[in-house]
Amino acid sequence: MDKELRSRQWFGKKGKDGFIYRAWMKNQGIPAHELQGKPVIGICNTWSELTPCNAHFRELAESVKHGIYEAGGFPVEFPVMSLGETLIKPTAMLYRNLVSMDVEESIRANPIDGVVLLCGCDKTTPALVMGACSVNIPTIVVSGGPMLTGKYRGHDISTSDVWRFSEAHRAGKMTDEELFTAEACMTRSRGHCAVMGTASTMACMVESLGLTLAENAAIPAADSRRKVLAHLSGSRIVEMVKEDLKPSDILTRQAFENAITVNAAIGGSTNFVIHLLAIAARIGVDLTMDDFNNVKNIPLLANLQPSGKYFMEDFYYAGGLPALMKELHGVLNNTAITVSGKPVAENYLKSECFNREMIAAFDKPFNAVAGIVVVKGNLSENGAVLKPSAASPALMKHTGKAVVFENIEDYKAKIDDPDLDVDENSVLVLKNVGPKGYPGMPEVGNMSIPKKLLEKGVTDMVRISDGRMSGTGFGTVVLHVSPEAAIGGTLAIVQDGDIINLDVSAGLLHVELSEAEIIERKKKLQPQENLSNRGYVWLYQTHVEQAHLGADMDFLKGGSGSSVLRDSH
Repeated sequence: MDKELRSRQWFGKKGKDGFIYRAWMKNQGIPAHELQGKPVIGICNTWSELTPCNAHFRELAESVKHGIYEAGGFPVEFPVMSLGETLIKPTAMLYRNLVSMDVEESIRANPIDGVVLLCGCDKTTPALVMGACSVNIPTIVVSGGPMLTGKYRGHDISTSDVWRFSEAHRAGKMTDEELFTAEACMTRSRGHCAVMGTASTMACMVESLGLTLAENAAIPAADSRRKVLAHLSGSRIVEMVKEDLKPSDILTRQAFENAITVNAAIGGSTNFVIHLLAIAARIGVDLTMDDFNNVKNIPLLANLQPSGKYFMEDFYYAGGLPALMKELHGVLNNTAITVSGKPVAENYLKSECFNREMIAAFDKPFNAVAGIVVVKGNLSENGAVLKPSAASPALMKHTGKAVVFENIEDYKAKIDDPDLDVDENSVLVLKNVGPKGYPGMPEVGNMSIPKKLLEKGVTDMVRISDGRMSGTGFGTVVLHVSPEAAIGGTLAIVQDGDIINLDVSAGLLHVELSEAEIIERKKKLQPQENLSNRGYVWLYQTHVEQAHLGADMDFLKGGSGSSVLRDSH
């Protein structure tokens, strides 16, 4: 090892400073030799009983430790704030940037030579990666894995069925008791959502970026091979420290292009866009919304809900992400380096597909339409996103009258009102659920179908908002409209009855208003004040950037490196 270990700035010191650093570590029963020149590896753990998807991470961390010890390193586990999508109010996305700060400063401030990021539930993955990128020491990611497929009345189910059950319940086709029974049937093991929701999308994202060992994305949380991968990752991070292999060496422009290509083929979550943009800005790669439109030739290869039929457990048994990436060999940047220290192609060229019902061949895809489409126009000057593979083909080109909800409370009050002036051709418009307006940009964009239309058998409508939707959701839903309503974007001045045009193939989202009318309406807008005058929420609303920039805070872009500003003692 040519480069001196960063941890030696603590444990290698003589005199009073070295005494203090070493003595207080030794009160945990650590022998002196453990602090004498071994790479110190941090295990950044998002374990929390309030984050059910990550509740098995203490056990997973033990497997990582075994690998670190085996390779001659010394593990130190530390906690950071954990973001559980299912429980946190008002939305976990509000705190993604806060966790990234927690991670960045925890790594920089402590005697750590390399770090293993334990990620699971949706926002934990981008938050931890963003923070680690801003420090830029050797880093490897270990995902927690998806839960086992749910079983309900002889059918396979998972999180995407929440939306189906909800609509069935609202339509009177599912009883309270049946809904209650389905809860336990769906969440029958440890792990995150078992479909290609945001958590699984993020796990695929970090593997396709090269930040994990091969097969990380799909091994079920309950499968013993998840622990094996954690063990091997612990061993590998020690070697990465010796090689000084950092995120900046891995996260090149080519790596981001690979991630966008893979995300198209798996039918990944629309949330992928906002998180990848934020990560790119931290590591210094120039990525824009337009880059997500560069994969229109990539078909849907993974037959996974919500765009397809199967579940993440099936995906793993069929060969997992390596088998799918092998199908993409001709369109990937195959020389991009991964945490293995080798080109990404070596992660997948020896893999096999064991089920063509699950992973299609590139020339025989499940759906020629895939990816995430960015649409622009006078309603979304900086872009909005839509996932065609989870939408209705008949609505990909649509014109309809706007039915407007001014905020989430207005929506909840009106959506089931039998007097709501709406039909199946209407366009539902939800305002003020963007990064600043909500604040935090919640997953409410896939608005429920009005009850009176559900009763007529309507199952999809065009829906537009400046918010997000769960990766487990589906429908013809236009999201992340930028600029958002709260800062005076055109969305803010849309009124009931305005005609809206959506043309996905043309990349267009337009409201039929003259420029003069738009300007006149905007003059009447009242500026929105922050909901809080103190603390993190105030900081977030004051500094959060728009969705097309990744919704990071303006002062967090880039990084400060691994140097500590001041020494202590």
